[in-house]
Amino acid sequence: MSCSQHSPTELLVEQLALRLLAQGAFVATAESCTGGGIAQAMTELPGSSRWFGFGWVTYANAAKEQLLAVPSAVLEHEGAVSEQTVLAMVKGAQVRSGARYAVAVSGVAGPDGGSDEKPVGTVWIAWADGEQHWAEVYMFPGDRRQVRRQTVEIALRVLVEHLDGE
Repeated sequence: MSCSQHSPTELLVEQLALRLLAQGAFVATAESCTGGGIAQAMTELPGSSRWFGFGWVTYANAAKEQLLAVPSAVLEHEGAVSEQTVLAMVKGAQVRSGARYAVAVSGVAGPDGGSDEKPVGTVWIAWADGEQHWAEVYMFPGDRRQVRRQTVEIALRVLVEHLDGE
């Protein structure tokens, strides 16, 4: 298959795999609004078990608390779609998996669930590299499928760029 036949997501996963394999490192995922889409994209690539081993779909707040140790106070005061929540999710994924790298997402994919403060398309994404953790908020246009697809692509793209030292 030529490169022109690969989707942007597939190309990002291939780039991520090469970089992680070169380091002998692993990545973990903690997903809410994408429902496992990042992990699914990663595991489409044969041999992904050499660099991906753990992924959590924590759609419910109770799952975020129980599986990733997101403090209930953070969820109550900041909400599931917040910087504090995704940072807690990404740290929880790292601790539980032992992976050097992790990515976490939580957002409002729609068509319902938006508010004036957090309209449909609002997505927080966090990344981790060892002791370094950072998060960004995005406003993605489109319908539910488009918001989720864009979230997966940005989550992967930023991780690849970080591994490239950009």
